[in-house]
Amino acid sequence: MKTAGIRQARLEISITAVLAGVYLLFIIGNPKVFTRFDIYYSFMSTIPFFGIMALAMTLVVTLGEMDLSFPSVLALSTLIFGKIFIATGNLWLAMVVCFMVGIAAGAINAFLIVRVGIPSLVATIGTMFFFRGMVNVIAQGKGIPLVKAKGTFLYSICVGRIGGVIPAQAIWMLVLGLAFWLLLNRHKFGSHILFVGDNKESSRMMGINVERVKTIVFMQMGFFAAFAGILSTFEVTYFWPSQGQGYLLTTLAAVFIGGTSVFGGMGTIFGTFVGAIIIGSLEAGIIAIGLTGFWIQLIYGLIIMVSVSIYAMLLKKRG
Repeated sequence: MKTAGIRQARLEISITAVLAGVYLLFIIGNPKVFTRFDIYYSFMSTIPFFGIMALAMTLVVTLGEMDLSFPSVLALSTLIFGKIFIATGNLWLAMVVCFMVGIAAGAINAFLIVRVGIPSLVATIGTMFFFRGMVNVIAQGKGIPLVKAKGTFLYSICVGRIGGVIPAQAIWMLVLGLAFWLLLNRHKFGSHILFVGDNKESSRMMGINVERVKTIVFMQMGFFAAFAGILSTFEVTYFWPSQGQGYLLTTLAAVFIGGTSVFGGMGTIFGTFVGAIIIGSLEAGIIAIGLTGFWIQLIYGLIIMVSVSIYAMLLKKRG
Protein backbone atom coordinates (compact mmCIF):
# COMPACT_ATOMS: atom_id res chain seq x y z
CA MET A 1 0.00 0.00 0.00
CA LYS A 2 2.83 2.36 0.84
CA THR A 3 4.51 1.66 -2.50
CA ALA A 4 1.21 2.29 -4.30
CA GLY A 5 0.84 5.58 -2.46
CA ILE A 6 4.33 6.69 -3.49
CA ARG A 7 3.66 5.69 -7.08
CA GLN A 8 0.38 7.63 -7.11
CA ALA A 9 2.06 10.70 -5.60
CA ARG A 10 4.77 10.61 -8.28
CA LEU A 11 2.10 10.23 -10.96
CA GLU A 12 0.14 13.22 -9.65
CA ILE A 13 3.29 15.34 -9.48
CA SER A 14 4.06 14.37 -13.07
CA ILE A 15 0.55 15.32 -14.20
CA THR A 16 0.86 18.69 -12.46
CA ALA A 17 4.18 19.23 -14.22
CA VAL A 18 2.52 18.43 -17.55
CA LEU A 19 -0.18 21.03 -16.81
CA ALA A 20 2.45 23.63 -15.93
CA GLY A 21 4.39 22.79 -19.10
CA VAL A 22 1.29 23.04 -21.31
CA TYR A 23 0.36 26.44 -19.91
CA LEU A 24 3.93 27.67 -20.14
CA LEU A 25 3.89 26.73 -23.82
CA PHE A 26 0.60 28.56 -24.30
CA ILE A 27 1.85 31.67 -22.49
CA ILE A 28 5.02 31.76 -24.57
CA GLY A 29 3.08 31.05 -27.78
CA ASN A 30 0.51 33.77 -27.21
CA PRO A 31 1.12 35.93 -24.13
CA LYS A 32 -1.61 38.40 -25.12
CA VAL A 33 -4.26 35.72 -24.66
CA PHE A 34 -2.87 33.66 -21.78
CA THR A 35 -1.84 36.52 -19.52
CA ARG A 36 -5.38 37.90 -19.47
CA PHE A 37 -8.21 36.76 -17.19
CA ASP A 38 -10.72 36.39 -20.05
CA ILE A 39 -9.40 33.03 -21.27
CA TYR A 40 -9.39 31.57 -17.75
CA TYR A 41 -12.93 32.86 -17.20
CA SER A 42 -13.92 30.96 -20.33
CA PHE A 43 -12.24 27.79 -19.04
CA MET A 44 -14.01 28.09 -15.67
CA SER A 45 -17.31 28.43 -17.51
CA THR A 46 -16.96 25.36 -19.74
CA ILE A 47 -14.59 22.78 -18.21
CA PRO A 48 -16.89 21.86 -15.26
CA PHE A 49 -19.56 20.46 -17.58
CA PHE A 50 -17.42 17.46 -18.49
CA GLY A 51 -15.02 17.79 -15.54
CA ILE A 52 -17.72 16.84 -13.03
CA MET A 53 -18.61 13.78 -15.09
CA ALA A 54 -14.92 12.90 -15.31
CA LEU A 55 -14.70 12.90 -11.50
CA ALA A 56 -17.65 10.49 -11.33
CA MET A 57 -16.22 8.40 -14.17
CA THR A 58 -12.99 7.99 -12.20
CA LEU A 59 -14.85 5.75 -9.75
CA VAL A 60 -16.25 3.65 -12.62
CA VAL A 61 -12.84 3.18 -14.24
CA THR A 62 -11.22 2.47 -10.87
CA LEU A 63 -13.64 -0.46 -10.62
CA GLY A 64 -12.19 -1.77 -13.87
CA GLU A 65 -15.46 -0.97 -15.66
CA MET A 66 -16.54 1.45 -18.36
CA ASP A 67 -19.60 3.62 -19.02
CA LEU A 68 -20.14 5.04 -22.50
CA SER A 69 -23.79 5.96 -21.98
CA PHE A 70 -23.38 9.05 -19.80
CA PRO A 71 -23.70 11.63 -22.63
CA SER A 72 -27.05 10.05 -23.53
CA VAL A 73 -28.06 9.94 -19.86
CA LEU A 74 -27.22 13.65 -19.67
CA ALA A 75 -29.45 14.37 -22.65
CA LEU A 76 -32.36 12.22 -21.47
CA SER A 77 -32.39 13.55 -17.92
CA THR A 78 -32.05 17.16 -19.11
CA LEU A 79 -34.86 16.67 -21.64
CA ILE A 80 -37.14 15.54 -18.82
CA PHE A 81 -35.91 18.49 -16.75
CA GLY A 82 -36.92 20.91 -19.50
CA LYS A 83 -40.27 19.22 -20.16
CA ILE A 84 -41.30 19.31 -16.51
CA PHE A 85 -40.18 22.91 -16.06
CA ILE A 86 -42.17 24.05 -19.10
CA ALA A 87 -45.23 22.08 -17.94
CA THR A 88 -45.20 23.09 -14.25
CA GLY A 89 -42.95 26.14 -13.94
CA ASN A 90 -41.36 24.44 -10.92
CA LEU A 91 -37.56 24.26 -11.27
CA TRP A 92 -37.05 22.31 -8.06
CA LEU A 93 -39.49 19.58 -9.10
CA ALA A 94 -37.85 19.45 -12.52
CA MET A 95 -34.42 19.07 -10.88
CA VAL A 96 -35.54 16.25 -8.57
CA VAL A 97 -37.09 14.30 -11.45
CA CYS A 98 -33.98 14.97 -13.56
CA PHE A 99 -31.80 13.41 -10.86
CA MET A 100 -34.20 10.47 -10.55
CA VAL A 101 -33.95 9.83 -14.29
CA GLY A 102 -30.15 9.93 -14.10
CA ILE A 103 -30.06 7.53 -11.16
CA ALA A 104 -32.56 5.20 -12.87
CA ALA A 105 -30.43 5.15 -16.03
CA GLY A 106 -27.40 4.27 -13.92
CA ALA A 107 -29.42 1.52 -12.24
CA ILE A 108 -30.33 0.07 -15.64
CA ASN A 109 -26.65 -0.02 -16.57
CA ALA A 110 -25.84 -1.67 -13.24
CA PHE A 111 -28.57 -4.28 -13.74
CA LEU A 112 -27.28 -5.26 -17.17
CA ILE A 113 -23.69 -5.45 -15.93
CA VAL A 114 -24.11 -6.88 -12.43
CA ARG A 115 -27.20 -9.08 -12.73
CA VAL A 116 -27.36 -10.04 -16.40
CA GLY A 117 -23.57 -10.28 -16.68
CA ILE A 118 -23.00 -8.23 -19.84
CA PRO A 119 -19.52 -6.63 -20.00
CA SER A 120 -19.83 -2.95 -19.12
CA LEU A 121 -18.37 -1.76 -22.43
CA VAL A 122 -20.99 -3.69 -24.41
CA ALA A 123 -23.87 -2.93 -22.05
CA THR A 124 -23.28 0.80 -22.06
CA ILE A 125 -22.87 0.94 -25.83
CA GLY A 126 -26.38 -0.49 -25.98
CA THR A 127 -27.82 1.90 -23.43
CA MET A 128 -25.99 4.80 -25.06
CA PHE A 129 -28.01 4.23 -28.25
CA PHE A 130 -31.18 3.39 -26.31
CA PHE A 131 -31.20 6.53 -24.16
CA ARG A 132 -30.25 8.75 -27.10
CA GLY A 133 -33.00 7.11 -29.11
CA MET A 134 -35.49 7.95 -26.36
CA VAL A 135 -34.35 11.58 -26.52
CA ASN A 136 -34.82 11.69 -30.28
CA VAL A 137 -38.26 10.07 -30.13
CA ILE A 138 -39.52 12.32 -27.31
CA ALA A 139 -37.95 15.55 -28.53
CA GLN A 140 -38.72 15.02 -32.23
CA GLY A 141 -35.76 17.27 -33.05
CA LYS A 142 -37.18 20.20 -31.10
CA GLY A 143 -35.28 22.12 -28.42
CA ILE A 144 -36.63 23.55 -25.19
CA PRO A 145 -36.05 27.21 -24.27
CA LEU A 146 -35.31 27.78 -20.58
CA VAL A 147 -34.94 31.54 -20.55
CA LYS A 148 -37.57 31.79 -17.79
CA ALA A 149 -35.18 29.97 -15.45
CA LYS A 150 -32.64 32.78 -15.72
CA GLY A 151 -32.44 34.89 -12.61
CA THR A 152 -33.98 32.24 -10.33
CA PHE A 153 -32.23 31.12 -7.15
CA LEU A 154 -31.50 27.66 -8.56
CA TYR A 155 -30.01 29.20 -11.69
CA SER A 156 -27.79 31.47 -9.57
CA ILE A 157 -26.41 28.68 -7.40
CA CYS A 158 -25.76 26.48 -10.43
CA VAL A 159 -24.23 28.81 -13.00
CA GLY A 160 -24.40 32.30 -11.49
CA ARG A 161 -21.31 34.49 -11.27
CA ILE A 162 -19.86 34.79 -7.77
CA GLY A 163 -18.79 38.38 -7.28
CA GLY A 164 -19.65 38.83 -10.92
CA VAL A 165 -16.37 37.10 -11.78
CA ILE A 166 -16.23 33.41 -10.84
CA PRO A 167 -18.72 31.03 -12.53
CA ALA A 168 -20.57 28.95 -9.93
CA GLN A 169 -20.01 25.77 -11.94
CA ALA A 170 -16.27 26.13 -11.32
CA ILE A 171 -16.94 26.17 -7.57
CA TRP A 172 -19.14 23.10 -7.94
CA MET A 173 -16.33 21.25 -9.70
CA LEU A 174 -13.84 22.26 -7.02
CA VAL A 175 -16.13 21.22 -4.14
CA LEU A 176 -17.06 17.94 -5.82
CA GLY A 177 -13.41 17.25 -6.57
CA LEU A 178 -12.64 17.52 -2.85
CA ALA A 179 -15.66 15.36 -1.98
CA PHE A 180 -14.65 12.65 -4.46
CA TRP A 181 -11.06 12.75 -3.19
CA LEU A 182 -12.23 12.25 0.39
CA LEU A 183 -14.55 9.43 -0.70
CA LEU A 184 -11.89 7.53 -2.62
CA ASN A 185 -8.99 8.12 -0.23
CA ARG A 186 -10.53 8.51 3.23
CA HIS A 187 -13.83 6.63 3.22
CA LYS A 188 -14.50 2.90 3.58
CA PHE A 189 -16.59 2.86 0.41
CA GLY A 190 -13.64 4.28 -1.51
CA SER A 191 -11.48 1.45 -0.21
CA HIS A 192 -14.11 -1.02 -1.38
CA ILE A 193 -14.01 0.51 -4.88
CA LEU A 194 -10.22 0.13 -4.98
CA PHE A 195 -10.34 -3.47 -3.70
CA VAL A 196 -13.06 -4.51 -6.14
CA GLY A 197 -11.20 -2.90 -9.02
CA ASP A 198 -8.01 -4.69 -8.07
CA ASN A 199 -9.48 -8.16 -7.49
CA LYS A 200 -13.18 -9.01 -7.35
CA GLU A 201 -12.81 -12.50 -5.92
CA SER A 202 -10.48 -11.39 -3.15
CA SER A 203 -12.92 -8.59 -2.33
CA ARG A 204 -15.73 -11.09 -1.94
CA MET A 205 -13.57 -13.16 0.40
CA MET A 206 -13.03 -10.02 2.48
CA GLY A 207 -16.78 -9.64 2.85
CA ILE A 208 -17.25 -6.79 0.37
CA ASN A 209 -20.57 -6.83 -1.48
CA VAL A 210 -19.13 -6.46 -4.98
CA GLU A 211 -22.52 -6.22 -6.69
CA ARG A 212 -23.65 -3.46 -4.33
CA VAL A 213 -20.46 -1.46 -4.86
CA LYS A 214 -20.79 -1.65 -8.64
CA THR A 215 -24.47 -0.73 -8.55
CA ILE A 216 -23.86 2.38 -6.43
CA VAL A 217 -20.97 3.51 -8.61
CA PHE A 218 -22.99 3.25 -11.84
CA MET A 219 -25.95 5.01 -10.21
CA GLN A 220 -23.77 7.90 -9.07
CA MET A 221 -22.46 8.18 -12.62
CA GLY A 222 -26.02 8.66 -13.81
CA PHE A 223 -26.70 11.21 -11.06
CA PHE A 224 -23.71 13.38 -11.95
CA ALA A 225 -24.45 13.11 -15.68
CA ALA A 226 -27.87 14.58 -14.86
CA PHE A 227 -26.26 17.29 -12.73
CA ALA A 228 -23.82 18.20 -15.50
CA GLY A 229 -26.79 18.36 -17.85
CA ILE A 230 -28.57 20.86 -15.61
CA LEU A 231 -25.46 23.02 -15.43
CA SER A 232 -24.81 22.99 -19.17
CA THR A 233 -28.49 23.66 -19.96
CA PHE A 234 -28.64 26.56 -17.52
CA GLU A 235 -25.49 28.08 -19.00
CA VAL A 236 -27.10 28.48 -22.42
CA THR A 237 -30.73 28.50 -21.16
CA TYR A 238 -31.66 26.06 -23.89
CA PHE A 239 -31.90 22.30 -24.37
CA TRP A 240 -30.86 20.71 -27.65
CA PRO A 241 -31.62 17.03 -28.49
CA SER A 242 -27.94 16.61 -29.39
CA GLN A 243 -26.81 17.84 -25.98
CA GLY A 244 -23.95 15.90 -24.41
CA GLN A 245 -22.65 14.32 -27.61
CA GLY A 246 -19.37 16.22 -27.45
CA TYR A 247 -18.53 15.15 -23.90
CA LEU A 248 -17.71 11.47 -24.36
CA LEU A 249 -14.10 11.72 -25.52
CA THR A 250 -13.18 14.75 -23.41
CA THR A 251 -14.50 13.12 -20.23
CA LEU A 252 -12.71 9.83 -20.81
CA ALA A 253 -9.55 11.64 -21.89
CA ALA A 254 -9.50 13.61 -18.62
CA VAL A 255 -9.72 10.37 -16.62
CA PHE A 256 -6.99 8.54 -18.49
CA ILE A 257 -4.65 11.51 -18.82
CA GLY A 258 -5.11 12.01 -15.09
CA GLY A 259 -3.56 8.63 -14.40
CA THR A 260 -6.49 6.43 -13.40
CA SER A 261 -5.66 2.89 -14.44
CA VAL A 262 -7.72 1.45 -17.27
CA PHE A 263 -7.02 -1.93 -15.64
CA GLY A 264 -8.83 -0.96 -12.43
CA GLY A 265 -7.68 -0.94 -8.82
CA MET A 266 -6.09 2.51 -8.92
CA GLY A 267 -7.72 5.90 -9.33
CA THR A 268 -6.65 9.47 -8.76
CA ILE A 269 -9.24 12.21 -8.36
CA PHE A 270 -6.56 14.89 -8.32
CA GLY A 271 -5.17 13.55 -11.58
CA THR A 272 -8.61 13.61 -13.18
CA PHE A 273 -9.15 17.19 -12.00
CA VAL A 274 -5.87 18.27 -13.58
CA GLY A 275 -6.57 16.14 -16.66
CA ALA A 276 -9.88 17.94 -17.17
CA ILE A 277 -8.09 21.30 -17.07
CA ILE A 278 -5.54 20.10 -19.62
CA ILE A 279 -8.17 18.70 -21.99
CA GLY A 280 -10.50 21.67 -21.53
CA SER A 281 -7.83 24.19 -22.43
CA LEU A 282 -6.08 22.35 -25.27
CA GLU A 283 -8.39 23.45 -28.07
CA ALA A 284 -8.19 27.16 -27.24
CA GLY A 285 -4.46 26.90 -26.61
CA ILE A 286 -3.71 25.09 -29.84
CA ILE A 287 -5.56 27.70 -31.88
CA ALA A 288 -4.13 30.60 -29.86
CA ILE A 289 -0.54 29.59 -30.58
CA GLY A 290 -1.23 29.56 -34.31
CA LEU A 291 -2.04 25.93 -35.16
CA THR A 292 -5.25 25.09 -37.03
CA GLY A 293 -8.15 23.20 -35.52
CA PHE A 294 -7.12 20.14 -37.55
CA TRP A 295 -4.43 19.46 -34.93
CA ILE A 296 -6.83 19.18 -31.99
CA GLN A 297 -7.93 15.54 -32.23
CA LEU A 298 -4.42 14.43 -33.20
CA ILE A 299 -2.97 16.00 -30.04
CA TYR A 300 -5.83 14.62 -27.90
CA GLY A 301 -5.12 11.12 -29.17
CA LEU A 302 -1.37 11.46 -28.73
CA ILE A 303 -1.72 12.61 -25.12
CA ILE A 304 -4.08 9.74 -24.26
CA MET A 305 -1.83 7.11 -25.87
CA VAL A 306 1.26 8.40 -24.11
CA SER A 307 -0.48 8.66 -20.72
CA VAL A 308 -1.95 5.16 -20.83
CA SER A 309 1.35 3.72 -22.09
CA ILE A 310 3.26 5.29 -19.20
CA TYR A 311 0.90 3.76 -16.66
CA ALA A 312 1.06 0.38 -18.39
CA MET A 313 4.86 0.46 -18.07
CA LEU A 314 4.56 1.33 -14.38
CA LEU A 315 2.34 -1.71 -13.89
CA LYS A 316 4.89 -3.95 -15.61
CA LYS A 317 7.58 -2.64 -13.27
CA ARG A 318 5.35 -3.42 -10.30
CA GLY A 319 4.82 -6.93 -11.60
